[in-house]
Amino acid sequence: MTSTTTSVVTPRRPWVNRNNSLKELIPTIVISAALAALVVNFTGLAGPLGSYVAFVAAYLIVSFFFGLRHDKVKAVDKVMTTLVCAGFFTAFIPWVSILFAVFKRGAEAVYWGYFTSDMSVTSGDDELNMGGLSHAIVGSGIILLIASLIAIPFGIITAVYITEIKGRLSGLVRVMVQSMSGVPSIVAGLFVFTVMVTGKGFSAISGAVALSILMLPTVARTTEEVLKLIPEDLRTSAYALGATQTATTFRIVLPAARAGLVTASMLGVARVGGETAPLIMTSFYLANFSTDTSGHPLASLPMYIYQNFTNGTDLALSRAWGGAAVLLSLIFIIFTIARLASGRAKG
Repeated sequence: MTSTTTSVVTPRRPWVNRNNSLKELIPTIVISAALAALVVNFTGLAGPLGSYVAFVAAYLIVSFFFGLRHDKVKAVDKVMTTLVCAGFFTAFIPWVSILFAVFKRGAEAVYWGYFTSDMSVTSGDDELNMGGLSHAIVGSGIILLIASLIAIPFGIITAVYITEIKGRLSGLVRVMVQSMSGVPSIVAGLFVFTVMVTGKGFSAISGAVALSILMLPTVARTTEEVLKLIPEDLRTSAYALGATQTATTFRIVLPAARAGLVTASMLGVARVGGETAPLIMTSFYLANFSTDTSGHPLASLPMYIYQNFTNGTDLALSRAWGGAAVLLSLIFIIFTIARLASGRAKG
């Protein structure tokens, strides 16, 4: 018997010489850093951001002249590569700076009992080893859960009507959804205050309704775009096999767009997770731990941040930064769990 062995051939990239690229990259970085230091010393640029701008400008010039040693095409290629990379890193600067500032200042307020105690016997001026935000975490979870139960189904149904059913009013519905996305949050809070709070009092349900008004257009518009990405062949194949439009939509199209629907839902939650203006007029704030959804105010993380911020003292501001760090962390955790769950379900 003769045995044959197969070898995997990896395609080469003859236009890329890693050794030469590394030899050119290191001198370019060193020279650019030296030029950037000179620019910062003799101009008004200062701080990390000024140094970054000076380094990018110096790197553009140095890489261009290094490229000219070969030919003009390579010089232009290096300049464009630098611009693309600089644009990528520049887009991350605000995001990284916000996260760094929030977590750096919020770390002062975090201690062992920060997530298990409330502010029922603690004021914003007390020491940071007293009180916590368990009441605000639970309150935000309740309000966002109720808002999601209201907005996500209606948002998906709205997108299905516009994309799949394409009824006579689909154009009007699309315009209304787009108009709703521009409604200021405080207007939604004022509307719910007039309808549900006046004469009845603050409650978590009224806060959830206000947030659902803001969440619905985000879910609907994102779901509409996701459904448009589903190949038309899936629909025509189902119709050819005798499936009805309802069965095709709910048994083929929506399951195929499952990951996108989860993303749309999470975008809606993130859209309203930090809203404060509607909650001031609807659910307000309660320093005690509570799960009552009607007839009484309920705490939330945005209102916890707002209450401590309006206090104005250094300790209260530290608590506000701590609440902001927790809010960002919870939204990140929700996104991660949702993406993992959608990916696992898809597999």
